[in-house]
Amino acid sequence: MTTAAMPALDPARTRAAFPALARMHAGFPVAYFDGPGGTQVPSAVVDRMADYLLHHNANTHWVYPTSIETDAALVAARLALADFLGADASEIVFGANMTTLTFHLARALGRGWGAGDEIVVTELDHHANVAPWQALARERGLTLRSVRFDPATGELDWAALEAAVTPRTRLLAIGAASNALGTITDVARAARVAHAAGALCFVDAVAFAPHALVDVPAIDCDFLACSSYKFYGPHLGILYGRRALLEGLDVPKLLPAPDTAPERLETGTQNHEGIVGAHAAVDFLAGLGTGTDRRRRLADAYARLHRSEDEQITRLWHGLAAIPGVRLYGPPPGRPRTATLVFTLDGVPSEQVARALAERGLFVSNGDFYATTVVERLGHAADGLVRVGCACYTTDEDVDRVIRGVAAIRR
Repeated sequence: MTTAAMPALDPARTRAAFPALARMHAGFPVAYFDGPGGTQVPSAVVDRMADYLLHHNANTHWVYPTSIETDAALVAARLALADFLGADASEIVFGANMTTLTFHLARALGRGWGAGDEIVVTELDHHANVAPWQALARERGLTLRSVRFDPATGELDWAALEAAVTPRTRLLAIGAASNALGTITDVARAARVAHAAGALCFVDAVAFAPHALVDVPAIDCDFLACSSYKFYGPHLGILYGRRALLEGLDVPKLLPAPDTAPERLETGTQNHEGIVGAHAAVDFLAGLGTGTDRRRRLADAYARLHRSEDEQITRLWHGLAAIPGVRLYGPPPGRPRTATLVFTLDGVPSEQVARALAERGLFVSNGDFYATTVVERLGHAADGLVRVGCACYTTDEDVDRVIRGVAAIRR
């Protein structure tokens, strides 16, 4: 069955999993459009985390039952996240969040780089995929190059990227999707550009993984990071790295700690309940699809999710575009994009729009979302943008409520 023919997700079935959707505010049922900053969490994820803490909680690698059970839970979680990314379990690293993992990786990679070496980043990226490389450039005397995007289209300037990557480039750091504009970037193409110059490729998939199934062999990147709290899990960061690269990184570690991948990158005792919760989030998503194994179920679920989100973002885009004074940014429907949309309303500060929508039970975010350069280039550094994101629990009626709410603010 093609994606176009794939039935969309059934919101009634999906929504029943989320107790947060029963919340009322100011007399209205709450509709959560803040997913790009962090999605709501289904009961199954919380139940799995509670079960671990209440019945299996222990530190690792000892001989008593709860420690053995914890070891098994971490192995199972690594297998689940490997399925989620299309990787091998030995290539999955857990950490506090994507930002912390990226700083950790940057320092490890940078120990072998020096003056004359270059790193390439892009203007489309969340600052978490810029600041670690900026810090490394300062510490090691590297040159940092930034690839521009076109504010009119919200898309990357590919000619500029190809010109920026040279034989001096050691790493290209690039986002798979913009957390502000929703732009999806062809990171497989970017990886080919990097590798042709002898450089590594790091992909920030935090804003991509909730909306499209990651396939690291197809991307052919060297490293990739995402965060489970963006796809219905707890606050946890996940880093994929090619095993040979993980084995060779010069990482700080305690002498008795494991020196094999991937544990050698996991400094200290990990967030076991968060790791268990991330596993549960992957299983929740896989449960929305059908197939003979978890990866196939995930692929089916994401195809259905893409269908529903594509319909909703199209509905939202055209509905908001019809309101006088609304200015939309980023790729229009029909271009590669996620179900994340940003806009401004002439004469009304973004915070005022967000507060007025909240009083209608519509929870949206506003500001720069740490996509600082994007917002600056669009000319809204002072006030920011309003961001609306659809998730697996979003209904058409939720979308229509946003359109009616913005129209009421305009009036």
